[in-house]
Parts: sequence; structure tokens; C-alpha cells
Amino acid sequence: MKWHDGTRENPKPCREKDEGNFEITIRDGQARLGKLHTKHGIVETPCLLPVINPNIRTIEPREMWDKYGIQALITNSYVIWKHDKLKNVALENGVHSLIDYPGMIMTDSGTFQSYVYGDVEVGVEEIVQFQKDIGVDVATMLDVFTRPDMKFSEVERAVIETIDRGKISVDTADEMMLNGPIQGGLYPDLRAKSAKGMSELGFSVHPIGGIVPIMEQQKYKDLAKIMFACKSNLAPNRPVHMFGCGHPMLFPMLIAMGADLFDSAAYVLFARDGRILTPWGTEKIAELEEWPILMPSITHFSPADVRKMNKEERTILLSKYNLEITLQEISRCRQAIRDGTIWRLAERRSHEHPALREAFLWLTTNPSKMKMEPLILDEVSASKEVGEEKGRWEENWDWLVNSQLTPRGGGESWGGMDTLNRPHIEMARRKVISRWKSRKPGDVILFHGTSAPWRDKIGGLVERICSLDYELFIQTPIGIIPWNLEDLNPWAHVEGPDWLWNSKPDFVKVQNELKSFGIHDRKLIPIDISDTEDLHNRVFELLGIEPTGREPDHKKENQIVDKLCVLCNVKQTDAISIIEGSTFVMSRTGRIRNVINSEGEHLFSPRLAEGGISLTVSGAKKLHQLRTGKIPSGFDSSDLNQHVGKGPAWVVVDSDAEPFVKDGRNVMHGFVTACDEWTRPGEIVLIVNSSGELLAFGRSQSTPAEFETFTKGIAVKVREGCP
Repeated sequence: MKWHDGTRENPKPCREKDEGNFEITIRDGQARLGKLHTKHGIVETPCLLPVINPNIRTIEPREMWDKYGIQALITNSYVIWKHDKLKNVALENGVHSLIDYPGMIMTDSGTFQSYVYGDVEVGVEEIVQFQKDIGVDVATMLDVFTRPDMKFSEVERAVIETIDRGKISVDTADEMMLNGPIQGGLYPDLRAKSAKGMSELGFSVHPIGGIVPIMEQQKYKDLAKIMFACKSNLAPNRPVHMFGCGHPMLFPMLIAMGADLFDSAAYVLFARDGRILTPWGTEKIAELEEWPILMPSITHFSPADVRKMNKEERTILLSKYNLEITLQEISRCRQAIRDGTIWRLAERRSHEHPALREAFLWLTTNPSKMKMEPLILDEVSASKEVGEEKGRWEENWDWLVNSQLTPRGGGESWGGMDTLNRPHIEMARRKVISRWKSRKPGDVILFHGTSAPWRDKIGGLVERICSLDYELFIQTPIGIIPWNLEDLNPWAHVEGPDWLWNSKPDFVKVQNELKSFGIHDRKLIPIDISDTEDLHNRVFELLGIEPTGREPDHKKENQIVDKLCVLCNVKQTDAISIIEGSTFVMSRTGRIRNVINSEGEHLFSPRLAEGGISLTVSGAKKLHQLRTGKIPSGFDSSDLNQHVGKGPAWVVVDSDAEPFVKDGRNVMHGFVTACDEWTRPGEIVLIVNSSGELLAFGRSQSTPAEFETFTKGIAVKVREGCP
């Protein structure tokens, strides 16, 4: 809220018991909107923490709060500690008073100064205690900076020393929130070792350190590799902070990989050098006649006007411009997460700079299929084989894919070959390939040549031939899909030019796709459906069969069977058994709206928007009865292929949550005691008690690791309780 004088209301402290907690409110794969609970407000992430030099304030911190709504900033505790005047004021009145800022304040420890100037004079315990004494919200331990040019043995010693210092720092911090930086240079194994070691020590936030020189040299592929190695080995319930990263060009890719916090003095440093930040790079004010993006700070000035200013005025104005551009890109990323399009934004941004494009292609072209050499070869153990390198990156790629939400509403915008490598599309393919099974022994018919909705165009034809032994598939720009899943996203709603849909099938590629579905050595019959005039007769002639009447409605059960298999992980024979004898309530357009079993129970409702399926209480009970495995007892996670046909994952809640969940309330983090290994975000889950009794059903918001570690936020969105 803003007061009449233009100032904003000071933040309210979080609840005392919530201090240090981090929760996810919305996710798009690893990208997430979150809330970090602190004494000086609840900070919404992803967000930027502008760097404030306590001696030189180009933009006043209070203005950042009042005018720009910046919820958190970072300043340097070592600089304050080293200057007696600042130190005395901070100790007497607190750091918030020193820099006149009411929001969350994070402080650095002097590690970066040790990188720039050599050594620092302060001790490990001393700097943490000082930050505690001046009342910072999130302090930082004094870690050991690792440079890109350091040898493996040097970096390894720094990683071990940082972990040892971390133990001391956490003890000194006591209940104060503390940053636990991840070091490791350019060595993925050491980054992973650092991430695992620091995760075990109880930090509140994990900055990824040692990346400033990498960004300065525009080695963005190395930055992506570092992020991959760190994030996939960190505890998921803590925000990840990109130490020293403040260029908006990098935000979409890093946020898509799971970054939550950014800090940088780039908005000031570039301004002093007469440069402006943009989402596609930097521009020199000396070369501009027009502003590339109009922002509030420069609406009354042209670039020529700014060039005429003295250096101090120009620096202040350009700093505000850079800050506004940076905040705008953070805002754009947050909205993309809400829309489920963060990867599309990262794709677009990747085309803005060749080094960023290189990084994005490395990231999205499935690293498991690439030769994963060490980042640099100096002193890498000779015992490391290429197979081990591939295995590590394949595991990390799975970590990224397994956090995706599918299916989702809305269209899938075509972005060239990048589209095929979007993680949520990869996850959707994995589910269909692993869970769908062919039931027809005959030839494969591949319909091609037009976009969805296919049921409107060839539904009548399919009903006439679906009783035959042909297995039916549809070609889409992102791969083939079985006919009974023809309305399933993302295949059914790819938005692109006509030529994309009119393309002829690549038979080698199609045969490889069929093999992945378990279909081998069958004749492939392509049928072009771009022209539906006299299509029925042409198809009957091609197949050598006589025209038949319309098949009865019971053939529609195959659609529900396949969706139960793919979307609810039901064994094919069980799905057939559940649907046997059912009747269907149809929409005016001939699509199934409700499935009613022979006992008159409403079991399932296909979702028309994205081709998904919704359960009712009766349907959930039917699926619950199929369970033959043990009640889960932990939070292990494994490949989906290992659990095909085992039914929807079970999420076990403790006795305190049981009555609320049974009444239809959401499952909150902290009340989950176990889950099945195949639990994934966005999937239908059954919520049970410790005895395996069905309490409710809903949609998971979390991975097993998140169930295990988070204590705040919604774990499962409950659709309905099961009395």
C-alpha cells in the first residue's frame, strides 16, 4: 500500500514460527513462484536484490522500496565492518536504519572482496556474528571463492574448506537465516559435492558462487552446466540465489532451471560506463538515437539529452533506467511461470546472443545423448569414463524433466526445433510411450496432413474402421500419437503455420517412434486427410475393405481405457475391466463428457480443454481398489518406466491432517509422511492414511524430494474428499 506522500507501508514481519521457511505457490517445471518468510516481510520470488554500497548510494534504498516496490536488497557486511563510522551506526541502530530501508536485507561477507583484492581481515565466526549483531535478515558465511582458472585440486580444497566453515557459521548464526554458498569452479563433480555437503548443514538460502568471472567472459554454457550440477543436488526447499547475476538477458534460462534470487550492481556499474541493460544484451548510450525500450525514468529525455548531462546526473538516470529494465524482465518471467510458458520465453531470449544460444542448446538438446566432457580437462581423474559422464548428465536431465506439469491447457506455440526439446513435452512423451500399449496386431495407419480437431474431420471414418485390426495413429509436429489420445495436449494444440501440419511423414522417423511404442515390423499405411472429400471411399479402397455402417457407441470405451492407462497409470487389463459395461454421456460435438458404470456410478469425466481426465469419488475408489503394492514408507523417486500400471501414486498423510483432508481440504507440506516413487507434479494422486485407507484424491504439486523437505505451502491440491 502507498501513502498519500508516495511512500509505501513498511512490511509486516512473517509469523515467528515461519521465519526462514520457503514455499512454492506456482510452478512451471523447476521454475517457481515462491515466498521467503523473513522478519522484514515475506519476499516473493523470483526477485532481484539490488546491490547497495553503504558508502555510495546512486539510488537511495528508500526510493527502491517506495517507488519501485523492491522487497529485498543486498549490501556488504564486510564493507560496513571495515569502516568504523558505518560499523558503529550499524551496531547501535541496526543495518536497516543505517541504509534507511524497511524490507529484507541480505548481506555479503567479504568473499567477493577476497577474490578482487586478495585476502580479507575478518574471521569466519566474527563476520557471521557481526551480521547477527547488526540485525540482517539473511547473512552470508565467509566461503572460499573459486575462480575458473583454478586447478581441480585447488578447487577441491576450497570446497572442503567452505563446508568446514559452513558448520562453524551455522552454529554461530543460531536462528539467524544464513546463506550457504555453493562453490566448485568449473568442475561439475565438485559443484555436486559442494551442493550436497552444504545442503546437509541447515542453511536458509543457497547462493551459487564463483560465477561472476564466468559471466564477465560470457561463458554462458559453463554457467548452465554449473547451474545444472548445483541445482539438481541441492535441497529443493531452499531458494537458490545466483550470486552476482543481474543481467536480465540471463534471467529466463536460469529461472527455468530453478533460480529464485538474483543480485547485482550491474544496474549501476553499466550506467557509470554509459551503457544500458536490455533483455537481449547491452547498448552504449553514445550510439543511441532512440531508446530501445521506453521506461518511466527516461520518458522526458532522449539519448542525446542524456549524453549532455554531467557524469553524476547521467549515472543516476541510467541506473534508474537499468533497474527498471531489470525489474521488468523479472516481472515478465514471473508472469511466464503463471502462464506455464517460461521455457518459451527462455527459447526466445536464447536467440538474442550467440553465447546464450550455445548454452540453451546444450541444456535443451537432451544432455544424455551428448558426449559430456568435463568442463575443463585439467586434473580430471583418469578413471572417469565417458559413460559415467553421460550417466551423470542423463540423471540431471531426468531431474529437470520429472518436475514438469502435463497435460496443460492452452495452445503449444511452435518455436522451431526448440519445441521438441521443451521439458514438459519430453515428459508428456515419456508418459505416453511408457504407459500406452498396443491392442491391435495389424498394420499401422498413420493419418496426416491436417491439424486438430481430428475427431470432427475423420471421426466418422475412424468409427467405421476401429473394429478392424489396424492400429491408428495421428501425425503431429511433435510426434505421432495413438488415435484414442487424439485430443490430448500438447499434441492436439500445437499452434503453427499450415506447412507444419501439411508436411509429409518422415517414414524412418515414424518407424523409430513406433518402436518406442513397442510396435515392430508392421506395415505402415500413410493416409493424407488434408482433403476429406470422398475420403471414406478412398480409404476403403486403399485398405481393400467393404464400407460398413457406423460402429456402436461401445467402441468409445477404448478412448477412456487409453486415457486411464496414460494419465492414471492404470494397467490396461484393469482399465478394460473398470470400463466394461459403462455408458457415456456425450457432448453436442460427439465427445465423451461422463463415464457411467453398469451400477449407475459416475466414474470419470474427460476434460475437453486439454484432453485430460477427472475422477469422481466413485472413480477414485475404483482405482484405489486396484492397489496390490505396499503402502509407501519413504520419499524415494525412480523412473516412471519402473512403475507402469501400478495405478495413481499414493500420498500418505499423518493422523493430524486426516480429518481435514477427508473433508476436502488441501494437503499441506509438513503433513506428508510418504509417497510413491512415481509421484510427479501435476499427476492425479490418491491421498491415504498410514493404513492405506482412501481419504481424498487430487493433483500433486510436488516431487518426492519436495514432499520430504518442504514444511510450508500446498503439497497436494485436493479435488474432493472421500467420506
